[in-house]
Amino acid sequence: MALADDILLAKAEAALLGAESEFAAGRYDNVANRCYYACFQAAVAALEAVGIRPSGGPKARWTHAGVEAQFVGLLINRRKRYPGRLRNVLPRLFLIRQQADYTRERVSEAEARLALRRSRDFLAAIQNDREDDP
Repeated sequence: MALADDILLAKAEAALLGAESEFAAGRYDNVANRCYYACFQAAVAALEAVGIRPSGGPKARWTHAGVEAQFVGLLINRRKRYPGRLRNVLPRLFLIRQQADYTRERVSEAEARLALRRSRDFLAAIQNDREDDP
């Protein structure tokens, strides 16, 4: 595992811890935000760990749509590196984060709980895969 991947995975883990703290405090909109970014950063770490980089040259950055497309298309569908149940995690969390960050509608406790469960599962799958790599 490269140092940059370690940093991204550590950021993902910190974001998930933040989501859990926000849940305990009843700040469910913040849970949605932190859960999404935990999974986004973990997905980027997983992609980069196998040599996949954003298209567009050395200064290119990952986009939300690009991470989702590459993670699902390459790591789930093509390489079968992760289970199919993770296929919809990023888009679902993206939608709830958008709701939390850009609308007047609040994220409910039930929605936040589900986001946390999905995020824990997503990160655990990536952590387990990384531990299995030689």
